[in-house]
Amino acid sequence: MSNSSSISEFLLLAFAATRELQLLHFSFFLGIYLAALLGNGLIITAIICDPHLHTPMYFFLLNLSVLDLSSISTTVPKSMANSLWNTRAISYSGCAAQVFLVVFLFSAEYSLLTVMAYDRYVAICRPLHYGTLMDSRACVRMAAAAWGSGFLYAVLHTGNTFSLLLCQGNTVDQFFCEIPQILKLSCSDSYLREAGLLEVSACLFFGCFVFIVLSYVQIFTAVLRIPSEQGRHKAFSMCLPHLAVVSLFISTGLFAYLKPSSISSPTLDLVLAVLYSMVPPALNPLIYSMRNKELQAAVRKLFQLVLVQQQ
Repeated sequence: MSNSSSISEFLLLAFAATRELQLLHFSFFLGIYLAALLGNGLIITAIICDPHLHTPMYFFLLNLSVLDLSSISTTVPKSMANSLWNTRAISYSGCAAQVFLVVFLFSAEYSLLTVMAYDRYVAICRPLHYGTLMDSRACVRMAAAAWGSGFLYAVLHTGNTFSLLLCQGNTVDQFFCEIPQILKLSCSDSYLREAGLLEVSACLFFGCFVFIVLSYVQIFTAVLRIPSEQGRHKAFSMCLPHLAVVSLFISTGLFAYLKPSSISSPTLDLVLAVLYSMVPPALNPLIYSMRNKELQAAVRKLFQLVLVQQQ
């Protein structure tokens, strides 16, 4: 029997045994990572550089892009490096850092999406009070609360997870270190504390989910009462991208962590991990840019500025 103190490294999931498939995995992950890097980088730069986008909605979108970029950078580069160098190893401290950052960034993103739902609710349902309720100080406080709650949540879960007795080896059946896979390595009587904490966390996440749903019920009720078709179109264009991002993030994440054990398998766990950890950061910039003319205009100005400077 071995415990966590005697483990110096973990072994991550190997995608393939042949060199050709390892390079294919590297290329696939690299393509998704570059797409996320480019899309979120453009949004961050455009919002910072364009004064017209210095509004609460774009301030929260800026924070979302930073979280997306950080989260995919926590997991994907290490997996790509392992495939490129034909290794599976990650140090004990590196695994703990991955768990902390993954929990921190995804929890903060979920909290931020909840805040963004409130922002859309105030903008549509209480427009006369929007300037008062969503002033710059309130926005900074809400964003800080999202980041801070994610940090505290990550400290709690990471400390609790790595204080468990690990007696089932050091092989993690995932391409990054995540709590459910590490719990599988713990002794049968030592994981109950973390499992209970995860159940409490699921209740908190469900509460945020209910808040988001109720917010959008009231939003759509208010939008359908708008007499002009142009006004309804503008309101939907403000809300539908956020709703799409929320749906993508929540559906993939919840199914990955709350799926019945009877249908669990290594292949399904891998596919779900790719869906919730890589697809949202890569698709979120596309979702927001498709219906947002102001953001599209800011990106075009950014490209024009770069071209002028090169000439």
